[in-house]
Amino acid sequence: MSLIDKLKKSRQSRLECGGFALILRRPTDLEWFEMRGKVDARKLLAFVDGWDGVTEGHMIVGGDPHPLPFDAQVCAAWLEDEPELMGRVVDAVMKSYQAHQERREQDSKN
Repeated sequence: MSLIDKLKKSRQSRLECGGFALILRRPTDLEWFEMRGKVDARKLLAFVDGWDGVTEGHMIVGGDPHPLPFDAQVCAAWLEDEPELMGRVVDAVMKSYQAHQERREQDSKN
């Protein structure tokens, strides 16, 4: 695994959703700065890096029960119409950045 891949992976976390998980990425400081603290749910969709165990059945009534490979466009289209799940994504991404800031502050005190 390359160093860039390790850096990106270190920013990831799992959001368990009862039967499947979404792989989220914490925004970098630059990305957070570019958002200027304004929460834009649509922009936060870009921080979903993957999923584990998601099937068509999670998205479409009667859909295929087999796990799907991750597709960012499909994921965005799905989450756009799932306000409860989208709210969990927004909350988790924001909390991951807040935790990152808190760790940085603690490290600077030591």
